[in-house]
Amino acid sequence: MPLMFHRKPALVVYITCGDPDLATTRNIVFAAIEAGADAIELGVPFSDPVADGPVIQRASERALQHGTSLAQVLTLAAEIRQHAQSTGLIIFSYLNPILRMGMEKFCKVARAAGVDGAIVTDLPVEEAGEYLRAMRAHDLAPVFLAAPTSPDARLKSIAKVSRGFVYAVSRTGVTGAKQQLADDALKLVQRLRRLTKLPVALGFGISTPEQFAEVGEFADAVVVGSAIVETIENSPGREAEAVREFVTRLEGVASPASDAAMIPVTRSTRRRYE
Repeated sequence: MPLMFHRKPALVVYITCGDPDLATTRNIVFAAIEAGADAIELGVPFSDPVADGPVIQRASERALQHGTSLAQVLTLAAEIRQHAQSTGLIIFSYLNPILRMGMEKFCKVARAAGVDGAIVTDLPVEEAGEYLRAMRAHDLAPVFLAAPTSPDARLKSIAKVSRGFVYAVSRTGVTGAKQQLADDALKLVQRLRRLTKLPVALGFGISTPEQFAEVGEFADAVVVGSAIVETIENSPGREAEAVREFVTRLEGVASPASDAAMIPVTRSTRRRYE
């Protein structure tokens, strides 16, 4: 299915797969969808996550201790897609795990799993020729990160090749929750609006209902990552329920996700349906 947002602002939730384990990740994803998430970024743990702050770095370390791999994340995506047909599914990975699998194989398996697109955080658009050809051949949406420091020429290149949406980074540096959003965030979204008709999602540092509402005034979607991963870290034994509560608070009165009625009843979701 094409990657698109059906409301504004849409909510994109990032989750490090395999933290604390893949079975729990599955339940966390369904809980986030129940609470109103429009798209899920399935984070592939990596041993050298240079773009990530300490919260996601710790999550990657825990997931790697269990041997979580890109292949397992794609299998998880296929399981999620069986029960969530209208929720966007995006693989969020560094380039190395994809190269180890093979670019063509990755795209083929991702498409078969029902994945909509991918974000390869350390792949510059200028070096993405092979990746773009493989993604297009398998009808997958390549999503690139646009930073406040990017010159207009680079933003134009990103806008030209992106599909689904453009991911605007609210600030420079690594991921992590912040108390205030940089003024550069609004300016970046405005710059991108002049270059593309694609939706613009803003991420990096968004962690409160107030920030969600603020970003929703000027961006099409809001990406929340570190705050979700930290909620998981701080809620051993009740990770899925904690994420459901967090997403519900984030959006205020969350709109029911269109896939919610199709989510299987598991131990972490049973309360809602009994």
